[in-house]
Amino acid sequence: MSATTSTQIRLASYPVGEPGDDSYETAVADLPELGDGQVLLRTIYLSLDPYMRGRMSTAKSYAAPVQLGDVMVGATVCEVVESRSDKRAVGDVVLAYTGWQTHAVVEARETRRLDPAAAPVTTALGVLGMPGFTAYGGLLEIGRPQPGETVVVAAATGPVGSAVGQIAKVKGARAVGIAGGAEKCRVLVEELGFDAAVDHRSPTFDEDLKAATPDGIDVYFENVGGHVTEAVVRRLNRFARVPVCGLVAWYNATSAPEGPDQLPAFLRKVLTLSLTVRGFIQDEFVPTHHRSFLEDMAGWIADGSVRYQEDIVDGLENAPEAFRGLLRGSYTGKLLVRVGEDPTRPRA
Repeated sequence: MSATTSTQIRLASYPVGEPGDDSYETAVADLPELGDGQVLLRTIYLSLDPYMRGRMSTAKSYAAPVQLGDVMVGATVCEVVESRSDKRAVGDVVLAYTGWQTHAVVEARETRRLDPAAAPVTTALGVLGMPGFTAYGGLLEIGRPQPGETVVVAAATGPVGSAVGQIAKVKGARAVGIAGGAEKCRVLVEELGFDAAVDHRSPTFDEDLKAATPDGIDVYFENVGGHVTEAVVRRLNRFARVPVCGLVAWYNATSAPEGPDQLPAFLRKVLTLSLTVRGFIQDEFVPTHHRSFLEDMAGWIADGSVRYQEDIVDGLENAPEAFRGLLRGSYTGKLLVRVGEDPTRPRA
């Protein structure tokens, strides 16, 4: 029998600083009956991503905030459990955007069928999904790494950063990752093939970054902000390119950073070094790059040029705490919440 209700995690209040438990509320909602062209989905995996923190704020941004009382947004991998569409059959596993809930009724055209035989379905939320495409589009369109250049990426063990470094290697560049802690740095070099890794928590971070980038930095893929960016800017070469993807160090900030205004000095760098600094949102590259991304990334995974890691947390009820951990840098790979059983990969 198909589900008639959905357990949902909704936004209860706009957080100030780190989102606490009081930022959310859990509710059970009745599902509407299916109309023509619609499907009923059961959530298998929920993707947790840093951009969600921005959607929990009314500050002006590239996307509208989640309204109080609405389901928290997020990409999902789901199973079709009922269908009134000739495009989707019961049992299909699809990529959707149903958010933090167990079930949803959506238009079938808003989903994309996944082939579990081609790749694990979780990769549609990571290396073969939005994070991987963010790395691909931002690095190749804005960063444009050349053979022999040095590419530095912050939050380098995350799903975006790890893909950035490995794509840079494919393009013949030298990849340097910045991450928090010795274990993450070990993963970057020993498991993901980076040329060097630097621990931003180390008291010798500035000196370590200089040692890891003896020829300066030609491309800096910005995911973090804060003291990491301050150190990197001092190492930028003339004509360096800086794709600005995220600023997670400031997402929970409640006040402006202390100290002198560094904007004049930064703009002086932009001018005197002829820097290219460009922010971007990945969907702007979909028309021109998405098809080649799917082909290229699938090939790189198949031949071992790109590897990926996943961190999976069980239970929708654990999404709020997992999200806090994501913003703190507690995870190494792509963070997923397993909401329901995965028919493509049964647990032992």
